[in-house]
Amino acid sequence: MRFIFTALLLGSLACQAQAEVSITDDRGADITLAQPASRSAAVSAFAADALVALGETPVAVTQFGRQDRPTYLGQGVSQAVSLGARGQPNLELLSEQAPDLVLAVRRYTESHADRLQAIAPYAAFDDLTLKDSLKAVTDIGTLVGKPQQAEALNREFEQTLAQMAERIGELSGQSIAMLVTASEQPFVYYDHFLPVELASALGLNNVAGASPEWPGKLPFGFRMPLEQLLAADPDILVLFPSAQPRAFVKNPLWKYLKAVKNQRVYSVGYHWKEGGGPIARTLILQQLGHLAYPALFEAPTALPAELAVKPFS
Repeated sequence: MRFIFTALLLGSLACQAQAEVSITDDRGADITLAQPASRSAAVSAFAADALVALGETPVAVTQFGRQDRPTYLGQGVSQAVSLGARGQPNLELLSEQAPDLVLAVRRYTESHADRLQAIAPYAAFDDLTLKDSLKAVTDIGTLVGKPQQAEALNREFEQTLAQMAERIGELSGQSIAMLVTASEQPFVYYDHFLPVELASALGLNNVAGASPEWPGKLPFGFRMPLEQLLAADPDILVLFPSAQPRAFVKNPLWKYLKAVKNQRVYSVGYHWKEGGGPIARTLILQQLGHLAYPALFEAPTALPAELAVKPFS
């Protein structure tokens, strides 16, 4: 009897492992797989992050800033083939890996979605807001047959965020701006961009405010003249990575900003640009907590240099 029960149990588990899985991606497209994917390709760092967090090894990844692959994910991506830039992946090389699922950011791959779909089932995600991140992790977990693990990752993150916000309490109210690009006028992110959303949840006020197009997700920021930034005069400035020297910091007005005078300008890693994965978003949250409330939250330790928050001068 015990043998029969064990056999039935193993058979049931085997059937579950091979069960059909389906999601609706952020295009509104239905993605159905006859069985969970085992050879996923990540045409974005956030998708690679989600796969690694779920214990999956992507067969291919894209560049992460100047790196061929997101090395912060360690051994989880060390053997993955690099496809180049997320907006222009090497599709021939991707095809050679014989993936059974392609995970990508919608806005970077819409122009060649049909070519991706011809290689393998293709799921596209917006990867802009916190809601996007939570949904993408859930969906990716479903597609690789690990929905419970995905839900646990999301639940743990939301609990951590709520606990940090509760601890901050009446200390909230500082202002912040998150800047990117190397031009004369920095690009500043609106409220719905994931790192800004996390900052708001931690009691920080984003001087760029809400997008006039919200609930439309694009655009997710705008170019702000230094005069306008000085008028807002945020307590904290966060500078995202730039491939070129930042022209706006050479503006004579730069030195008059409160954050500059108080040495509260910080440069952050490339993971802030692609922060929708469970590992990256948790790190962003921890780093935000420390730079805004250093007396309450310790800085994450033992990080690769390219992920560390650094004072900017």
